[in-house]
Amino acid sequence: MATFSSLTRHHVLQAMEDHDARGAEDFLAAYGFEPQTEYALVHEERRYDLRAVVGVAHRFATGRLATAEEFASSMDGVVGILRRRGFEVTEPASVMRAAARKSVRAPARGTRAPATRAASTRTTSRAREERPPAICPTCSMALPGTGICDDCG
Repeated sequence: MATFSSLTRHHVLQAMEDHDARGAEDFLAAYGFEPQTEYALVHEERRYDLRAVVGVAHRFATGRLATAEEFASSMDGVVGILRRRGFEVTEPASVMRAAARKSVRAPARGTRAPATRAASTRTTSRAREERPPAICPTCSMALPGTGICDDCG
């Protein structure tokens, strides 16, 4: 099972450059991905196959290509990681409708609206900006928690 937390913006941009250089069909064929249109990664007004680009970006980050099957249970996490890295992701209409149903609803009759203090705590609890992982200066792979490259030593 792949974890995608090691992906940096640089890894994703690197995969997009590879996609642009090869062309969409050759990129998918080279890495063994089937085309999918459910989720798309949008960058500079271009649409990219999300699974293929993230799979290849995972290879740049860890040395191992993430397969399409590894996305099945972690697509929400992948989308969240990409958005935190500053990318735009389009989602299928079914996912957007489900998210809208989970959104904040109006208070029930007879209850009071939340106090303004609750609204102010929402702004202070925003997600902290993630620090990108340390990168080995020799092989450009993400370093493990020990800070010593597994490949270079």
